[in-house]
Amino acid sequence: MIDSTATEDAKSKGILWFFGTLAGVTFIILFLLGAWWGMEPETFDVREQAVEYMEQSGNDHMPIGFVYTNTLAHMAEVLMNKPGGYISNDVAPPGVFLDNIRSWEYGALVMLRDGTTALRNHFARDQSQSMEDKDLSVAEPYFYYEPNSWALPSTESEYDKGVVALHKYMQRLQNPSATQRRSQFYSRSDNLWTYLEVVIKRLGGLSTRLTASTDRFAGAAGILYDPSGRNAPTNTVEKTKGVGRTPWLLIDDIFYEARGAAWALLHILQAIKVDFEDIILDKRAMNTLDNMIHALENALTPILSPLILSGDGFGMFANYSLSMANYIARANAAALDLRDLMNKG
Repeated sequence: MIDSTATEDAKSKGILWFFGTLAGVTFIILFLLGAWWGMEPETFDVREQAVEYMEQSGNDHMPIGFVYTNTLAHMAEVLMNKPGGYISNDVAPPGVFLDNIRSWEYGALVMLRDGTTALRNHFARDQSQSMEDKDLSVAEPYFYYEPNSWALPSTESEYDKGVVALHKYMQRLQNPSATQRRSQFYSRSDNLWTYLEVVIKRLGGLSTRLTASTDRFAGAAGILYDPSGRNAPTNTVEKTKGVGRTPWLLIDDIFYEARGAAWALLHILQAIKVDFEDIILDKRAMNTLDNMIHALENALTPILSPLILSGDGFGMFANYSLSMANYIARANAAALDLRDLMNKG
């Protein structure tokens, strides 16, 4: 009887040990996998990527607009093919818990959308009455598909279609055909001015939200950023009281959204530097563009802390959001100068 009881206890302990070990190993695997999937993609050389795609296509002609369009397509490919793939529509661990990289993806996606819209509505059109490019009219809407759909259709499948349409536009840039209308790219100052107007608003909004990570910002003009809208002011008096502090759980999300936006905009500006080189040199604006690019490069400095620190003002701990806001604000100031230079005769 004693031996039977001891045997049953041993079996119970063995089962508990087995499942405990399995749970521990599973947790460690998910933790390591999440750490890998949560890594931000590295920057890439826009010109080298354009040359690589050109060689793959078997055509050695690189027309104006080729680098810019390829940069948009490659950014979308990075979003979908980085470690872990596209995370924002994951419904299972570890992706469902990786809110930082999901915020990063959203920041990059917004800049990708703005760049594609500028290409369709401005860079590829001669004037307001001209016809829009057939492939760009297909590509742009796909990138505006909801970012968190995991099936029927999935977000990745829609973005893939957008990349294919961008590649078709690039092929028509390379190979003008008598059987179809040639694609165009107009690197004019007025087109660039229009795009910079959008960039200025994006950077200004990010800078404001980043600065709201500290109470020192309270009392400035504006309102508390609350994506849910539940805490929005209900009257004019409340709206003028100032910006409240960003909720603690949103600080890292806003920070990583700004990192993603900086990553995407950095590559777009590097592509603009190539395809708009003549007009930028003519306007004597190359140094201003370089200043903007340099500020975004500083915004992507590697993060040394495992947590996004959020100290208060000149306290003992750093405030990563304020540091990021400084770089974003400097990029925004350069964008304002660049816009003014593009508007001068």
